[in-house]
Amino acid sequence: MTSPSGDAPRPGSSTAAGTGVADELDLTPEQLAAQWEEEKPPAAGPLANLGAAVVVALLAIGGIVGAVQLGIGSPEKPQPGMWPLIISVVMLVLAGALAAFGRGATDTEKFSGSSWLVLAGLATLVGLVALLPVIGFEIPSLLLTFVWLKFLGKETWRTSVLLSFIIVAAFYLIFVTALGVPLPHLF
Repeated sequence: MTSPSGDAPRPGSSTAAGTGVADELDLTPEQLAAQWEEEKPPAAGPLANLGAAVVVALLAIGGIVGAVQLGIGSPEKPQPGMWPLIISVVMLVLAGALAAFGRGATDTEKFSGSSWLVLAGLATLVGLVALLPVIGFEIPSLLLTFVWLKFLGKETWRTSVLLSFIIVAAFYLIFVTALGVPLPHLF
């Protein structure tokens, strides 16, 4: 079949107007970029970017304090706080760079209702850490995986349940059975 201009249609294109995906295949990269620019959420703005830098800086300072309490040691004999200290210092430097140079950035998204999903994910992760020493990793990991898949990832019930069991079983086999990591576990 040929198009009205006499050319054969390109693979994946459609001869009917307004067919969605096929129309996007006919757009040039510049047209696609313009379309994406129109559809993107509004930018966060300088105050939100500064707020993000402050939050990261506060977390980094907390990490530095915790690392010092764990003990730093020396490069020859590092103690448990060495790597948390290094990571926290890097975070602090990056927070400073974000505060200094990132306030004019427009590639960050404005906070919206879906931004709360990040806090929900963080809260469930804190719950996992709190329950881990009490009842082992199997049940909290199963619940965490299920919540993340079903409610944060919007997966179906069947997929969420099935993948939760598969993922936790894989972690059990890898970390407890194969590697012998001393995780608190029920089985």
